[in-house]
Amino acid sequence: KTNKREKTMTSPSYTFDAKRDLMLERVIDVSQQLVWRAWTHPEHVKHWFTPAPWVTTECEIDLRPGGMFRFVMRSPEGQSFPHIGSFLEIIENKKLVWTDTLLPGYRPSENPFFTAMILLEAEGLKTKYTALAMHKNEEDRLKHEAMGFREGWGKCLDQLVDYVKTLKK
Repeated sequence: KTNKREKTMTSPSYTFDAKRDLMLERVIDVSQQLVWRAWTHPEHVKHWFTPAPWVTTECEIDLRPGGMFRFVMRSPEGQSFPHIGSFLEIIENKKLVWTDTLLPGYRPSENPFFTAMILLEAEGLKTKYTALAMHKNEEDRLKHEAMGFREGWGKCLDQLVDYVKTLKK
């Protein structure tokens, strides 16, 4: 039997903070398992993760708490933008949390920007998809919003849905 303290330690709760957080929520017409595969296998991530015409040229995933999530985005002009972070929590087919605040092995990063949480809930054959971007302050949230969070993350989700529909179940 799990006591309340242990449950809190293994699955932290989350409260949306409108001043510091951004959220994209949508019910999508693909299964939770296919969405999970698209998020957790580098060969799949490279197909949808960056909003076109940008592309993800590299991706490395060590899917465990403290493990690496590294990817490189390339702009239409050919500039590369590497990103590296660490997974914090993984609940298969339900929850994926990573951050650029910590590097692999929980080493602090020099330029943290946000922590991301992807929540997946089955709704029949569809999936309720929630993506949260949590920032340390309102300034970073506003910066991320100005970078096109809603449009970019929305386009990536559309690309994910289109891509996973091509995968075998």
